[in-house]
Amino acid sequence: MKAMILAAGLGTRLKPFTDKHPKALAVVNGKTLLQRNIEFLSGHGIDDFIINVHHFSNQLMSFLKDNNNFEKKICISDESEEVLETGGGLLKAEWFFKNESAPFVLMNVDVLTDMDFGAMIDQHKKLKPLATLAVTNRKTSRYFLFDGEDRLCGWRNTVTGEEKISVDSDKSDQKAFSGIHIISPEIFALIKRRGKFSIVDLYLELAADHSILSFDHSDSKFVDVGKSESIEIAESIF
Repeated sequence: MKAMILAAGLGTRLKPFTDKHPKALAVVNGKTLLQRNIEFLSGHGIDDFIINVHHFSNQLMSFLKDNNNFEKKICISDESEEVLETGGGLLKAEWFFKNESAPFVLMNVDVLTDMDFGAMIDQHKKLKPLATLAVTNRKTSRYFLFDGEDRLCGWRNTVTGEEKISVDSDKSDQKAFSGIHIISPEIFALIKRRGKFSIVDLYLELAADHSILSFDHSDSKFVDVGKSESIEIAESIF
């Protein structure tokens, strides 16, 4: 199984650190976010990575070189000219997954968890959806909506009231997305967009005709290290 770690974002919520550094190099108890997630995924048998870079990309690539890629196989997807968001970033890295039949992992660099990732992999392999999305019942402003069979059916912003409904359902539970996906490679043949786009919008387009399931890990530790104050929270947990 291969993995892509999304590390190209500007990290504006992590200012002032990201005024001079990429968010992937923010440190939690002596280890960068990037190192922690490489080690997390490697602990589940994943040693073949591609990492997209944009903001202070030279720092990130130098960090990997100085640490001998943490003894893993790591490729870089260079988005120095333009950050392509989650969907565009994945599409640019399609070549890395070409000819693969196994599902792959897509993960935001700025999330930390001790979830049972092996159980998520097992669920995906058993049910064979187009994608499996890690979610929890934590409070946030934006949620994915899932029907009674845990299939993605929409999206909601509780602050603005905006909703995007992909599939009409008598029942829908809102869950907070954790920024961790397991995706079947068939998705590339279904992507009609080009350039910069969000994978959330892509999922909402595909959900009507393709199974996109949730994996709830609400019983695990999880921190979205997107804000400066989250570093202190993460250090108290990890």
